[in-house]
Amino acid sequence: MRLLTHNYMQSTVKGTERGYPLKIEATKIEFEASPFDAEFIQALLPKIDYTTLLFALKQISENGNADLAQTIIPELPESIKEDGEGEVDEALLKKLHTVMFDIHVVEGELVCPDTGRRFNIKMGIPNMILHADEL
Repeated sequence: MRLLTHNYMQSTVKGTERGYPLKIEATKIEFEASPFDAEFIQALLPKIDYTTLLFALKQISENGNADLAQTIIPELPESIKEDGEGEVDEALLKKLHTVMFDIHVVEGELVCPDTGRRFNIKMGIPNMILHADEL
């Protein structure tokens, strides 16, 4: 599961009022480089919740693969600063690309912040299917 995917996911368990953002408890993360496209990342920025991206990055840094976290995961600023034309510098765009597309949570769980419901992540795929009593 890419961190971009996590940015859009929320718990829909019956009675959930605050099902976003889901907490990540990663047991295995991997890095897989992908081609960088500055224009694509720039266009994607208004569509992501940057605070949630930072939240996810902190969680996988703390409980994922420590060696990978120290060598691959870039540090991001607390907020994104744009120039006068609404553009972000390319160095930051590259870091954002790495965080959103190249870091994969392969194994672990997503946890609803409201109910504590756990959703398994296996082979990079989060299982968000609800039980009948949760609908």
